Amino acid sequence: MSNASLLALASRAGLSAEWNDYRGVPQTVSDEVLTALLAAMGIDAEGEEARRDALARLEAEAAQPPAMIVARAGQRVEIAGPGPAELHFETGGSQTLRLRRQGERISFRVPRQLGYHRLALDGAAVTLAVCPPRALRVRDIAEGRRLWGLAVQIYALNGGGPFGDFGDLGRFSAKAAGLGADAVAVSPVHALFAADPGRYGPYGPSTRLFLNPLYARAEAPGETGEDELIDWAPAAAARLAALRRAYDVFHGSGEDRADFDAFVRAGGDLLLAHARFEALDARFRPQGLHIWRDWPNGYADAGSPAVQALSSGDPEVEFHLFAQWRADADLGAAQAAARDAGMVIGLIADMAVGMDGWGSHAWSRPEDVLVGVSVGAPPDLLGPDGQSWGLTTFSPTALRRTGYAPFLATLRASMRRAGGVRIDHAIGLQRLWVTPEGRPASDGAYLAYPRDDLLNLIALESHRHGAVVIGEDLGTVPEGFREASTAAGMAGMRVLWFERGRDGGFSSPRTWGRDAVAMTTTHDLPTISGWWRGRDIDWRTQIHPGGDEAGARAERATDRRRLWRAMMRSGAAEGAEPGVEQGADAVLPALLHVAGSACDLAILPIEDALGEVEQPNLPGTTTEHPNWRRRLPRGEGLDQPAVAARLAAVDAKRKRL
Repeated sequence: MSNASLLALASRAGLSAEWNDYRGVPQTVSDEVLTALLAAMGIDAEGEEARRDALARLEAEAAQPPAMIVARAGQRVEIAGPGPAELHFETGGSQTLRLRRQGERISFRVPRQLGYHRLALDGAAVTLAVCPPRALRVRDIAEGRRLWGLAVQIYALNGGGPFGDFGDLGRFSAKAAGLGADAVAVSPVHALFAADPGRYGPYGPSTRLFLNPLYARAEAPGETGEDELIDWAPAAAARLAALRRAYDVFHGSGEDRADFDAFVRAGGDLLLAHARFEALDARFRPQGLHIWRDWPNGYADAGSPAVQALSSGDPEVEFHLFAQWRADADLGAAQAAARDAGMVIGLIADMAVGMDGWGSHAWSRPEDVLVGVSVGAPPDLLGPDGQSWGLTTFSPTALRRTGYAPFLATLRASMRRAGGVRIDHAIGLQRLWVTPEGRPASDGAYLAYPRDDLLNLIALESHRHGAVVIGEDLGTVPEGFREASTAAGMAGMRVLWFERGRDGGFSSPRTWGRDAVAMTTTHDLPTISGWWRGRDIDWRTQIHPGGDEAGARAERATDRRRLWRAMMRSGAAEGAEPGVEQGADAVLPALLHVAGSACDLAILPIEDALGEVEQPNLPGTTTEHPNWRRRLPRGEGLDQPAVAARLAAVDAKRKRL
């Protein structure tokens, strides 16, 4: 049996010592795992005295007003404090709040003026974030229309270079707008590791605060977009070399630096720290020092004199500042191109669930994150060993202590150049499965997060940026999450393959509900044509031989019949079911089936518009499948008659709803 003081401390810190697995069977977290996870949160749980002291500190902190009070306009808030309370509004002016006192606590009605205001409490000051009841929704900006858009991997855009960039994204978005699309959704464009061009998976960023400079427009002669697969290491090296040439011209030309200097000032210490990290990583990685913990001479500490001596004027540091400046401007131009072409939303960015623990953010702001912890998922039917994604994320205690500063900075970075944002693994706003470093993914625990505060802040930032919000709510969803996120204006995801009844049959898209985004598939799932032909089964059999291939193919045959019947009922299909090798004949009916959903927005991957068989990413693989490498046909195929006809039919279907 677990130690009672350890259980009390873990509970106060937000760790669940017990949880139910996917079968509903209760599971218990070991004392060893709880102790390791508490240590990652900066809480010493080694010994009875340490646990008692730590619990007292956490309870004392909880009794004090937080650094930021998050509330909806008109809500009544109760906090500790004697009063009086003076509210100083973000835009100027102040108001003395009328307080109710009960013992050592006070309560007040939150004013209607949205924003981040300063609340003066008996000589102390906290931030009061006054939030709207919900985020900006598609229906708030769509003027009664049912919108649709395309999803595309930026690197896959084929404008003739080694891989796609933000310039290609702007061109693609304008062309899609001409076909009736109102949005283009992309995978994360967070900064990776410039010194390690072989790392290209978009969901393992160094930091989510800044951009992948490889997507900045820069002429990279040599490689062209003729091969089906991108060879990332030489392609990325060529793009970086082109950026360095552009920087050399900028640095030596004497041209007006006003815009660049303003960008650097606005980025402040966070941007400078990221540029320093990139410069140091480029210095030490060739020496075999691949993680910052091993950097010599104090460089592992971002606050050390050695690091602080690296000014923005250092040529290597300034190059990385320049690369961020160029990338930011080019992404802004892509969003402008989408909106100028008539898109209601434009770009929908993607905010990854975490960041690499050996990346820029963890180095520069270690106090923000869970050190020595990997985010993932517990064992389930599809992953009996659990999942460990090799990412860290924010500590909930750090969020409270800093007034949600790192979360807000990340959210603002994602919304800065977009008309919407998709939050990856959005259920992490309520709880995350975390595993101590070096342990199997099954040896983890659920860590609670302040869901309501985070949803309210998302709503406030959504209105301030004019951005709609989508939450990836797939998988094992905790109780109450979908209800709370929907009420907060976050659209869920309704993916064709998962929308089924208890009998296994596919549900009518009319029942999917307005407050979600309809999708045929995602980058992690089979395309329509690939699913129909069983291409995902081919890959699983090739990578993991010995499974029940015959059973999987028989089940897929049953599902094809179920889907065809559902598409006939919805009016999207007619006639006989296509054969297994005729996946192309199922593409248009599936697109129309999803386009006929009640959802305010439908997003169709470009691979489905093209009728492609292969998917961009196969989860659980690294080298076994060419993840994040597939290049689209030259010009992306939007001018092909068959593709244009499919999208015209989708557009007409959405307009009739």
